[in-house]
Amino acid sequence: MPNVLLFVILPFFQFMITIPDINISDFDYALPEARIALFPAAKRDASKLLVSRNDTIIDKEFYQLAGLIPENALLVLNNTRVIHARLLFHKPTGAAIEIFCLEPQSPERDIQLAMQQKGSCVWKCMIGNAKKWKEGTLVLPVRINSGECLLSASMVGHDDETFSVQFKWNPEEYCFAQIIEAAGKVPLPPYIHRPADSDDNERYQTVFARNDGSVAAPTAGLHFTDDIFQQLNEKNISTANVTLHVGAGTFKPISADNIEQHVMHAEQVVVSKKLIESLLAAKGAIIAVGTTSVRSLESLYWLGLNYMQSGVMPDLVKQWEPYHTVETKETKTVLQSLLAFMSANKLEHISFSTQIIIMPGYQFRIISGMVTNFHQPKSTLLLLISAFLGDRWKAIYEHALQNDYRFLSYGDACLFL
Repeated sequence: MPNVLLFVILPFFQFMITIPDINISDFDYALPEARIALFPAAKRDASKLLVSRNDTIIDKEFYQLAGLIPENALLVLNNTRVIHARLLFHKPTGAAIEIFCLEPQSPERDIQLAMQQKGSCVWKCMIGNAKKWKEGTLVLPVRINSGECLLSASMVGHDDETFSVQFKWNPEEYCFAQIIEAAGKVPLPPYIHRPADSDDNERYQTVFARNDGSVAAPTAGLHFTDDIFQQLNEKNISTANVTLHVGAGTFKPISADNIEQHVMHAEQVVVSKKLIESLLAAKGAIIAVGTTSVRSLESLYWLGLNYMQSGVMPDLVKQWEPYHTVETKETKTVLQSLLAFMSANKLEHISFSTQIIIMPGYQFRIISGMVTNFHQPKSTLLLLISAFLGDRWKAIYEHALQNDYRFLSYGDACLFL
């Protein structure tokens, strides 16, 4: 089990890790349709909370979280904000064309900069009913506050699975964040078989969401309330934020039989100097809220290690990097090197993309606990859980299925220590 003491006792050493031989069928389980939560709990913190420490399983409620977290712990939360990524256009013939915005392509690829773009932009998108849209420009009237804007969409390229769509709008004074907020719909996950309603605008968003850019919510954070944060503070439990903009690839199932054949999606991460300082100052357990926070924090280690070895700050943590690395250094040294780089370059934030896959055989470098929801069978998220729990995940998921826990994005939560 990972331990915060690794920060100070993990020595410098050399070793070679190879990619573990993992059969995806070992990470399957029967998930009845009726156990997938289609709606959130009546109150955010009214969800069930399964607590697992070592070999014990305890059933609690999420509002009891503060009493279950060790004192002096640091909770790291993903403060990304879900954008209204689903845009519904109609052709003059009446055919409905749904455009699902995935990530920006030009003139800015950085999501937070792209959301501030005015006048026009190009995004990589998925298109529903694409066979009905071979050419021409689609137009959608958009009501913003008391004014009206015309949003147009033109297809400018495509590959096997996605399309490049150029959006233009008039008047040009609005930024794309305002346009998509007014024109689009909440992008509920594909396994929630219902249209998004007005309640989803609030409930499929964390109370601490700040930075526009995700097309899926960091769902472990959906359970948190202002009352819970106050209780955590009273127990001397600190919180810090990281930003990982969740992509649609988070729902992509592993279709290959062997993990080596799976291509992991990349997602943008923004890390503040304040977060790194908080990690270095942590006196207790570092607990990630959600698998997106886990991936962000663990990627931060490999980003810093790569920088120390190459002298150049990389812009991508590659999928297999943790399994091919020959040299490692203690976590504290790696984080200090990132802090020194930011100070030398007068940076308050660093941004990069991560393609990291965390699976059994991975050695956790930063986190020593996590809050998360229950995940889909044969998913990379379930592999991440298994990397932390080992085979205990099977008993935990069976307990949840036998005790009326609700699964997936709007479902119940777990605390793993």
